[in-house]
Amino acid sequence: MTDFLGAYRQWLEAAYIDDETKKELSAITDTDEIKDRFYKELEFGTGGLRGIMGAGLNRLNIYTIRKVTFGLANYIRAERGEAGKSKGVVIAYDSRNNSRKFALEAAQVLCACGIKTFLFDTLQPTPVLSFSVRALNCAAGIVITASHNPKEYNGYKIYDHYGGQVVPRDADIIIKYIQAVQEFDNIPILMQHEALDKGLLQIVGDHVLLAFLEAVKKQSLLSDNRAKEQLHIVYTPLHGSGNIPVRKILTDTGFTHVSVVREQEAPDGGFPTVSTPNPEDKAALAKALLQARQEKADIVLGTDPDCDRVGVAVLHKDDYVLLTGNQLGALLVSYVLSEKKQTLDKHPVLIKTIVTNELGASIGRQYGLEIVDTLTGFKYIGDKISQYEQTGEHTFVIGYEESFGYLVGTHARDKDAVVASLLICEMAAFHKKRGQTLCEVLEGLYEQYGYYLDALDSYACKGPDGAQRINDIMSELRHTGNRLLPNIKNIRDYLEGIDCLPQENVLKYILSDDSWIAVRPSGTEPKIKVYYSIKAADKLTAQNRLIQIKSRLGEFIRL
Repeated sequence: MTDFLGAYRQWLEAAYIDDETKKELSAITDTDEIKDRFYKELEFGTGGLRGIMGAGLNRLNIYTIRKVTFGLANYIRAERGEAGKSKGVVIAYDSRNNSRKFALEAAQVLCACGIKTFLFDTLQPTPVLSFSVRALNCAAGIVITASHNPKEYNGYKIYDHYGGQVVPRDADIIIKYIQAVQEFDNIPILMQHEALDKGLLQIVGDHVLLAFLEAVKKQSLLSDNRAKEQLHIVYTPLHGSGNIPVRKILTDTGFTHVSVVREQEAPDGGFPTVSTPNPEDKAALAKALLQARQEKADIVLGTDPDCDRVGVAVLHKDDYVLLTGNQLGALLVSYVLSEKKQTLDKHPVLIKTIVTNELGASIGRQYGLEIVDTLTGFKYIGDKISQYEQTGEHTFVIGYEESFGYLVGTHARDKDAVVASLLICEMAAFHKKRGQTLCEVLEGLYEQYGYYLDALDSYACKGPDGAQRINDIMSELRHTGNRLLPNIKNIRDYLEGIDCLPQENVLKYILSDDSWIAVRPSGTEPKIKVYYSIKAADKLTAQNRLIQIKSRLGEFIRL
């Protein structure tokens, strides 16, 4: 643990720390608050660098942004040489507070290191950043976002030259360069006007976004414009970056009844109408659902601030049903494959994460797809896509994860709520014309493949002792977890590096009926997550089984 009081005093006294930051720190009277800000530095996790904004080593601010960017710059200079410097880095950002400021800070550090930098002039979805890395032939990319986290958070994700989030083999090297940056005051900065004058900084206009949207249009599967015109959609960008691209892709492909939630249309990092801008949460869609009821809409879409996740509710029996990420994924697999079955290339593959249920995989196998599991995090799916593109071993068709992230097509190497929104609406229009809601389609899938019930519990372990608490829980599960649940068929410990996957702190318990429970520390927040996937003959049996299992694990973790 860092000498937090010493680090705190150093920030108060250092000449390179600005007055506003010092004022924020001087106002703190609670020693525990000081400790939380300085007992450690922010660390890279599943979603890169992510944390609460504010002054301190354990906060996201201009100094921690500069440090990680200087580390990235040194990595590019040392590992990619002059070619990497000239290809450069593209930077995007979402609607969160300070996102544009942090993006500019990163650009100014890169330019000071002689690295060509492309900076978007307006907020953009994360999948646009992923697309732009290859569209601009860059050596790397950066996006400033904290995805669907609460408003206090922001983050910093690094992308490789394929447009995918860096995976451990690259991230571990980059982290060493970041850790080698010991002092904040020796980080070079080239001011924006100087960088522009020297040609090191280039502002990116809307041509890249338009090229991205053209690439997304190529994934359209429904040519029946009449069916599209009959679908009434309510959409909310939740104050984020999805407003323009999602609405444009829908209208450009023939959807004429797209109604936006005006109170949530404008970008706003304070997210004033929601407690958390998470489209997985029904509460975040409350205003959209109210509007949908008033307009008798068929479907509700909500995208998170960086527009890489989409939540969906559908009208069914005079009420709106919020679909889970697993349900949406299975529906998309069924729709995409049914429409593409005559045109699938050789060796088609579906890629999903180990905490995503097996319904979509079962459907994929029915169509002759190979199923590939990756660790949690879409970066691993993106990495597989790039790998297959190089080797020709497989043809990527669809990838998804239970946390509402989907990708069809290879225009991006990250989850994309723009293409997902398009295909979800096409799917809904297709089935509406045939007299079915998506809920009825899902019931048909359950009848064919078995009923799946999924749930997620998150247990917060905050503060300096939180990380140790998480480690203790995982350690205890490894020693006694086999006695926690009945009928365990297999225990998969991914920390051992199984199935040719990188080592990851995840435990998965496979039960005799093919239900499973997975436990892992969150890569973005101080939490331990428990995933449940119950397979049964019917809903009631699955619900009762889930209650029993959740109770046992909950009692253990709370001890």
